[in-house]
Amino acid sequence: MRGLHVQVFDDDGHRGDGDTRCRQRAGSGATRRLRHQGVGHGNRTQRVRPAGRRTCQLSLRCRRQSSRGCVARSVHARRGAAPSDRRAGADDRRRDSLDDRAEGHSRRNAAGFPETAATDTAGQDIVVLGQGQSRQVQTVSAKAMAKLTGGTSPLRSLGRLSGVNFDSSDAHGTYEAATQLSIRGFLTDQMGFTLDGVPLGNMQYRNNNGLSINRALLSENNGAATLSQGSGALGTASTSNIGGTVDFTSIDPTDKLGIDLEQSYGSAGSWRSFVRVNTGDLPWGGRLAVSYAHDRQGKWRGWGKQVQDQINAKYVQPLGDAVKSTTFLDLIDRREDDYNDVSLARLKTYGYGFDNIRDFALTEQLATIVQNGGTPPAPFAAADDTIYQGGGVRRDLLAYEKLDYALGPRLTGFTTAYIHLDKGIGTYASPYDATPAAFGGSPVSVSALRYAINRKGVISRLKFAAGDHKIEGGIWYERNAFDQGSYLYGLQEGVTPSDFQQFYTNPFKTNFYNEYVTNTVQLDISDTWQATSALRLNAGVKGLVSTNRAHSVISTKPIDGSIQAKNWFLPTVGALYTLDGENELFADYTRNMAAFVASTSSGPFSSSSQAGFDFIRSDLKPEMTNTFEAGYRFHDRNLQLSLTGYYVKFSNRLLASSISATIVGNQNVLQNVGGVSSRGAEAAANWKFARGWSLYGSYAYNDATYDDDVQPLGGAVVATKGKQVVASPRNVGTAELNYDDGTVWGGVSAHYRSARYYSYLNDAKLPGAVNVNLSAGYRFNRMFDVQFNLTNVFDKKYIASTGTAGFVTSDPNGTYTTLQTAAPRQVFGTVRVHF
Repeated sequence: MRGLHVQVFDDDGHRGDGDTRCRQRAGSGATRRLRHQGVGHGNRTQRVRPAGRRTCQLSLRCRRQSSRGCVARSVHARRGAAPSDRRAGADDRRRDSLDDRAEGHSRRNAAGFPETAATDTAGQDIVVLGQGQSRQVQTVSAKAMAKLTGGTSPLRSLGRLSGVNFDSSDAHGTYEAATQLSIRGFLTDQMGFTLDGVPLGNMQYRNNNGLSINRALLSENNGAATLSQGSGALGTASTSNIGGTVDFTSIDPTDKLGIDLEQSYGSAGSWRSFVRVNTGDLPWGGRLAVSYAHDRQGKWRGWGKQVQDQINAKYVQPLGDAVKSTTFLDLIDRREDDYNDVSLARLKTYGYGFDNIRDFALTEQLATIVQNGGTPPAPFAAADDTIYQGGGVRRDLLAYEKLDYALGPRLTGFTTAYIHLDKGIGTYASPYDATPAAFGGSPVSVSALRYAINRKGVISRLKFAAGDHKIEGGIWYERNAFDQGSYLYGLQEGVTPSDFQQFYTNPFKTNFYNEYVTNTVQLDISDTWQATSALRLNAGVKGLVSTNRAHSVISTKPIDGSIQAKNWFLPTVGALYTLDGENELFADYTRNMAAFVASTSSGPFSSSSQAGFDFIRSDLKPEMTNTFEAGYRFHDRNLQLSLTGYYVKFSNRLLASSISATIVGNQNVLQNVGGVSSRGAEAAANWKFARGWSLYGSYAYNDATYDDDVQPLGGAVVATKGKQVVASPRNVGTAELNYDDGTVWGGVSAHYRSARYYSYLNDAKLPGAVNVNLSAGYRFNRMFDVQFNLTNVFDKKYIASTGTAGFVTSDPNGTYTTLQTAAPRQVFGTVRVHF
């Protein structure tokens, strides 16, 4: 027979494992059915191409791909030759059936670390443009993320994707209070985030239901990260993903014993130490990897630092032929000093590097002027333009236990149980509240907001293959207990605090202490139908119910009660039409809902009184989106291309307002203020134009505008209709040139975004900017390599994050302090050793 080239894809386009029904087509067009039994994800279609006149032997050896899937490789041999890469021994064959063997561990990724198969996707491409998906999906590989300095947020890597704008105050994107993601007019808190399927909440710094990916996973353990710009998978565990979904993954332990060491140094006195130990295959079949990192990032303006100690552990254990157990643990202690929010006016007055001051005696002098009046010393125009210090501490534990199982030849599934515990405090050296004499007598005090999260949940899913149909369903349940309190702590007069970022005790005043409990249930079911050899259709529906309950323990204006967001009909439908082996068309529609936020800082319970909450809770509606997408993709060995058009109708937009025309931050009551319409187009291409060379580019145009004027309760109409959505640029683009010959590698990237606004009336405008970054490395051998990163190559001064203190109705004079300046040119070097 003629030689065959075979690839296995699941119904979502991932190369995959599992209960696989394959259609194999030879040059004659004959079709025969194959089945591969194992733990996996349902139907796969083998795309088969003639590959010359050789006999073909199919080796369906599984390779982990970011916790999902395996690759079916064709092994071509002359007639009579022995099959290559054959596994020996019953133990190896047993692990194969669990899709738990990783091939090629002697290879190393871009960072020089040994590659597990979970480290990357699609033949080590930097970006994979969603081939085989019926919606807009793009994946950044672990290879791409490894080329950033250790400790860098994976969100920065996502900034290369079409339509994505990522900003932060620091070069690594880890200063959580000022990291910002914008996609199609939606911001970070309107998106969903998961790690290995476990929900991370909305990843806000003042988070009430999760934690950031930086605190959940060490950057060196990143697997591929997948962005769904419009809508995530139907069963995504999130109550905030109306504006997109990001699915992060962690790499698995390797099958060989190894130790990886990494040391980084860089600008602003930054350094990071990392160690990872892989046990390899243990006698009882399991594998364990344990990692630790100490990270110290100096602030580039003002004074202070961000310091964290973090541990990751992951253990994978086969349990017979049909079950696999995965256990994950993350522990972290993070302490960070703030970058002061600035305004355009303050930048003109004090310059680009203006920040908090280190002189505590001067801080006390300024606080006395704030409280009693007087003229501040030069160069300060106002006594409260700066403070001594602010920041926060976060301690988290995140753990999950996942069981993958095969219940029969056609039925597979998994169940994940998880827990997340968080203890946090945000601090601020307040010049407005003097410390009583009995508590130290300083004119400055520590204003603190304290947090505690106790979050537990379970996710369970099943997939059933029935001929040309794959039926999938799942359930997600979570109980989240969140406590929040506001306190004032004393400082000793004339004594500089020795440790400002700490968990303080003995407050001299408690402003409030509130308790919140949120119960969430989500059910979904879907069917994917391979209607013809070229056409695949999918349809599904999910229901989501999230109930928030509040109880005020200590408060001058207590709020008690409950509110619920419920919708049992949130459908999705999609189609994928394959024109040939390289061209495809796709279309998708999804309806989604965001649950209410249970917090004193935002959401319905941020109302200033019980009367205010009672007034809104019966009429308040949860935010909704209807997303329509359609596009075209091309994919061959050297070129990927994606073109997508979309329309998003965002309704029931929530905004906090008082009885005035002001729309700033957290006011008296929350109200629905109309909708937003987003229309746009996204394009991306990845071209391997020569051996070792690749060129990647993306561009997006997004027209996101408010549909309605805002009528605050009792206030004048604010004419927002037709105005551009705040913090959302109309044009975003990225260009990258990369080279990698296995020994020497390097790359240069440029990211552009057009002008943005931070006022609802669009009278406060931030100009567009281009940021260029360089990276390069040299692999001396398998045991030693070095890396160099240069950020903001041309040392451009521009505004990075905006809205860090909320957005404002109007700011024509640029006095509202809600901006963060971008880090200047910085350089970082990394050395890695592997044993």
